[in-house]
Amino acid sequence: KEDIKKAAEVLNSKKITMGPVTKKFEKEFARFIGTKYALMVNSGSSANLLSTFALVNPRKKNLLKYGDECLIPALCWSTSLWPIIQAGLKPKFVDVDPKTLNLSIPDLKRKINKKTKAVVSVHVLGNSTNLDELNSIIKKNKLYLIEDTCESLGSKFKDKYLGTFGDFGTFSFYYSHQITAGEGGMIVCNKKEDYEIIHSLRSHGWDRGLKNDKKNFNFINSGFNLRPTDVNAAIGLNQFRRLNNFKKIRSENREKIIKRLKNSKNWKNQFSFIEPIKKLTPSWFGLPILINKKFIRNKNKYLNYLKKNGIETRPIISGNFLNQPAAKLYKLKKGNNFFKNADEIEKRGFFIGLHTQKINQSTIKLLTNKLLMVNKL
Repeated sequence: KEDIKKAAEVLNSKKITMGPVTKKFEKEFARFIGTKYALMVNSGSSANLLSTFALVNPRKKNLLKYGDECLIPALCWSTSLWPIIQAGLKPKFVDVDPKTLNLSIPDLKRKINKKTKAVVSVHVLGNSTNLDELNSIIKKNKLYLIEDTCESLGSKFKDKYLGTFGDFGTFSFYYSHQITAGEGGMIVCNKKEDYEIIHSLRSHGWDRGLKNDKKNFNFINSGFNLRPTDVNAAIGLNQFRRLNNFKKIRSENREKIIKRLKNSKNWKNQFSFIEPIKKLTPSWFGLPILINKKFIRNKNKYLNYLKKNGIETRPIISGNFLNQPAAKLYKLKKGNNFFKNADEIEKRGFFIGLHTQKINQSTIKLLTNKLLMVNKL
């Protein structure tokens, strides 16, 4: 109700386009997350788009060139990948670690060569890869790093929030994420050069808001129109101030569900669960579940059963994206380059949501009883 009230205040002001509320959200976000700059956009997908296009922009020192390679995990969302191609870069896929769902450091090392210039690390469902190891690789090979943190707002590795280790960190405020603005996203960075590029790219390529020139329509770059509205910002900012509470409740709900499953008389090790890596304080997006191999044959029937009983499920991100029709359309999968772990997660995995309100015992009982039917269908 409070979120709706804040949005209504913006509507009643009759100034609903990007304005002072957006700027306030950006400042509070940057201060909280620990970066010099934050720029709000209309979605997490747009955050990924601008971050990638900043790396190839003529105003960028040491810009990437057409055909340079960018490494990305095979387990990814579509708009983590497409900006790489749209910006004229060449995606090169890396397998993932089935214990974390995040990119595999050993496979990443194998895939790096002289053409490699950047890495997109997708922090999956609140978890991450070992960022000490990843940072070491990035620095050693002088690579750019974009952290797609759209699913992991609020997760911390050691004493730093995910999204603050690379050149850019991207976040999403879609309805199901850690906080929501209805639609919306944020980009964070620490270099003034990078901030000025994404700022101008966000709005047509002009310099409005960057300097006080007398010329109002001064176009200094190419551009898009990826601005949010102050309505989105008002909802997002009000939610953002409750992030730590949401984070705590989601974590508690996750523990309650897993504990109830494992303590049930019907528990037969039907599932395995993803645990946070060492040194990570997770901000869970949902509860990823891997069906143990002897029950895989029932997966489609099982997921349909859950749906009929009011339990919505989703794939873990998109599974191995190279198995998607669009990947075939763009001929992304070549030769005998297989991704064993991403395929296994696609085959065995699904996830359910975690509420930002405390789950009651009757709901937990219903949920876990239905989940445990996987070996009985």
